[in-house]
Amino acid sequence: MAPILQRLLSLFGAHSWIGHTDIVVRRYAPDIPNWPQDLKLRIAMLSDFHFSEPWIGLQALEAIVEKTNALNPDIILLVGDFEDGPRFSRPVAPHDWARVLARLQAPLGVHAVLGNHDYPRLIAKRHRFLPNPPAKNALEKVGIPVHINQAIPLTWHGKNFWLAGLGDQCTEFDDGTPLHDLDATLAGVTDNAPIILMAHEPDIFPDVPARVALTLSGHVHRGQIRFFGFAPVVPSRYGRRYLHGHIIENQRHLIVGAGLGHSGLPLRFDAAPEIVLIELGGQA
Repeated sequence: MAPILQRLLSLFGAHSWIGHTDIVVRRYAPDIPNWPQDLKLRIAMLSDFHFSEPWIGLQALEAIVEKTNALNPDIILLVGDFEDGPRFSRPVAPHDWARVLARLQAPLGVHAVLGNHDYPRLIAKRHRFLPNPPAKNALEKVGIPVHINQAIPLTWHGKNFWLAGLGDQCTEFDDGTPLHDLDATLAGVTDNAPIILMAHEPDIFPDVPARVALTLSGHVHRGQIRFFGFAPVVPSRYGRRYLHGHIIENQRHLIVGAGLGHSGLPLRFDAAPEIVLIELGGQA
């Protein structure tokens, strides 16, 4: 019954069980002033898995991995929220989903940041920092580095750039201090090479300096449930300002993916799960 029900849901723009045919590849080729035109980089971005059965379990993840690898990315970025599935779901053990994610392939590797759902909830939108939450342990055990308030240098075709990962913005230490520290993250950059910033929530974007070429985020699921293109609930203090897509403000660039899984209700409506493919450099 599940495949039949899923096909019926898809006819109306709804997605609950995630299957291979439900996943959209969203493509962007932004012309970014701070990115050298002779540095061609193909990025696959995945976010908001919220692993759970039956909605987005191991079978769905295998389809996601296969589809992502077929895009031949130079680097794969995982932008948080691996844990904490929706209602009416069963959790998937972190070592199981990490084992499948380990099959992702890219010359510059797979890199991750964590999202708010990867830390234990305190109250409302607040989450408690743990040095080694299960998602971080699982990712690192299969060789996927997790970047928390740090930047690392990378070289591609003889050109250098920086990959920075911001700590989650909804997570705080026991004394109430926020985990995320943008200044400390960018302080690790020691030269003028361009920077790509991974930040699970897009809310940091107004504070991101023009020095950063591109910010990549997820979190808001494109509203997850939309009616006639309108998202009534968006988990952002900026409302629908950073709902989805390629956003330019003051010549600064942000791309927000719709993510893959569900939060709250196990349903997406007019907000299909997506893999984001970004091609930088070489624009005419």
